[in-house]
Amino acid sequence: MEIKISKPLLVLDIEATGDQINKDRIVEIGMIKTNPDGTEETYEKRINPEIPIPLNISEIHGIYDLDVKDCPTFKELSFEIKNFIGNSDLCGFNSNKFDIPMLEEEFIRAGVKSEFETKKLVDVQNIFHKMEKRTLAAAYMFYCKKEMKNAHSAMYDARATLEVLKAQTLKYNELENNIPYLSDFSKANKGSLDYAGRIILDEDKEAVINFGKHKGKLVNFVFEKEPGYYSWILKGDFSQNTKMCFKNLWEKFKDKK
Repeated sequence: MEIKISKPLLVLDIEATGDQINKDRIVEIGMIKTNPDGTEETYEKRINPEIPIPLNISEIHGIYDLDVKDCPTFKELSFEIKNFIGNSDLCGFNSNKFDIPMLEEEFIRAGVKSEFETKKLVDVQNIFHKMEKRTLAAAYMFYCKKEMKNAHSAMYDARATLEVLKAQTLKYNELENNIPYLSDFSKANKGSLDYAGRIILDEDKEAVINFGKHKGKLVNFVFEKEPGYYSWILKGDFSQNTKMCFKNLWEKFKDKK
């Protein structure tokens, strides 16, 4: 069964120097774009991260400093990558927490606007965890009856993710086979304003802090009682996406004063 789409669906996977969104860099990206007419396009590139790849990370994905030293940087590829993505909705495995925020951080560093806020985001891992609670390798075996033989190759993982998504929509009758529904269903934190889920919306659509000592408090309440909190966020070890969300809320807060 094919996924019902009205616009291109792009399945992506990235390998990086680590898992810290605001510090680590992409070393490989694999993307599969499925078009409404059923045709596919692929994009696969290794990228010079401009920082060393820790040995323990290289041992996981098999990409070492020597493998990427002569590869283009993300900035050099940024417009090429954005053009390939085009108007596609985005899909991946753990992509809402890792691949998409990491990719957006790279776009920000390159001075390129990602425009991800205009897209539907389908996270196959969140669908899988809600339905079966497993890993990508287990998902591939469970849904597709296949063993992953080349895990942590970006294109291989992206292909496996696409096959799992197709199998999920076939297996679960309660899953609507369309991207807006799957995007909403696969969100780990519904109503989250940032990718990391550090700011969520309550029942009244008010922004609420979802971590740390102020967890559960309205953002505007914290801004009012502790103005220095905003400065702490900007200086803190948070992704640019989270910081921009807090910046937008801070500016709205000041406009109301």
